[in-house]
Amino acid sequence: MTQVQESSEGRAARPTPPRNGWWGVAALALGTFTVVTSEMLPVGLLTPMGRSLGVSEGVAGLTLTITGLVAALSAPVLIPLLGRTDRRTALCALVAVLVVGNLGAAWAPGFGTMVAARVLVGIGMGGVWAVAAGLAVRLVPARSVGPATSLVFGGIAVASVLGVPAGTYLGAAAGWRAAFFAAAGLGAVVLIAVAVLLPRLPAERAIPLGGVMGLFGDTRVRTGLIVVGFVVTGHFAAYTYVRPVLEDVADVGAGMIGTLLLVYGVAGVAGNFLAGAGAARSPRRTLLVISSVMAATVIALPWLGGSPVLAAVLMAVWGLSYGGVSVSTQTWILLAAPDAREAASSLFVGVFNGAIALGALVGGLAADGIGVTAVMWVGGALAVGALVSTAAGRAPVAAPAP
Repeated sequence: MTQVQESSEGRAARPTPPRNGWWGVAALALGTFTVVTSEMLPVGLLTPMGRSLGVSEGVAGLTLTITGLVAALSAPVLIPLLGRTDRRTALCALVAVLVVGNLGAAWAPGFGTMVAARVLVGIGMGGVWAVAAGLAVRLVPARSVGPATSLVFGGIAVASVLGVPAGTYLGAAAGWRAAFFAAAGLGAVVLIAVAVLLPRLPAERAIPLGGVMGLFGDTRVRTGLIVVGFVVTGHFAAYTYVRPVLEDVADVGAGMIGTLLLVYGVAGVAGNFLAGAGAARSPRRTLLVISSVMAATVIALPWLGGSPVLAAVLMAVWGLSYGGVSVSTQTWILLAAPDAREAASSLFVGVFNGAIALGALVGGLAADGIGVTAVMWVGGALAVGALVSTAAGRAPVAAPAP
């Protein structure tokens, strides 16, 4: 007979986690890293992509907008549609969709084909992120749920700060299409890892679409989603076009762009760990610091980033602040809805990726209509909006330390 154990809150019983469940957690972390890296690859490849596909940098940025929008729409819908489908089977199917999308992007002879490929990437990404976010609790003992969940979310954070420079370096060395081929190959590795390392994970219960959307009624969840909307839109309004901004402001070439993005990425990994520890104690206080530092840095870049050294310093500070956004906002949402993790995660994924799409769109309009450095003013203003929303809204209370 299957043993069951109570959660730390005593509210719900759950099956005893499988042995070696940490291998499954590692597979999920690799999966979240891969899907978010796939989504954001165009950030460091806009200039060569635009030339090859015969479109402007602003139009090329729509490849990020499209993927984020599709993920935003699909994530809250996919969870109800999956019903009681075994989550291992569902993840394998979603990762396969991602692989096909990346292969299509690598092959795309024109912008229309690229758009279709990026739609597939958006579906795979939204589904994988939403499903994976709630599975750590089923793979490890109750005492390890926090670190395991952080590791799964860490794949998202690391992808946000390291996936782009890796793709940029590969694109500079072997062409932008090679970066998408590499993402497809990594997706194939994830598919094998999920199939081999995850146990069967029957759905705990079917979640109707109304149950997902009903979480908007919780003011703590709603405030967290508003903060996500502001800070992520502001970041991607600026960051999607960071390559042309750095080329214009600091007069650096393709090789140095990769180095600056790597500086940003390394700082972002540090920011993820710092913010994770802080958010566990107070997500509101942590996000207040993140929003204020990010706003100041983004606004300062066009003024103070005139040399590669100063640009590197500003990129490091920007990475340190934004590296903590994912873990802090996810901690906020999960603390606000501890009994509806999968539903809350799907909403979070929807808003997060909708904000990515909106940020890339707003940044593209500003870049094409006003000038490329205008994206920094827009990003800074939206980060200020996140600061105000965090200060004024209702925040969840962190769980007391054991």
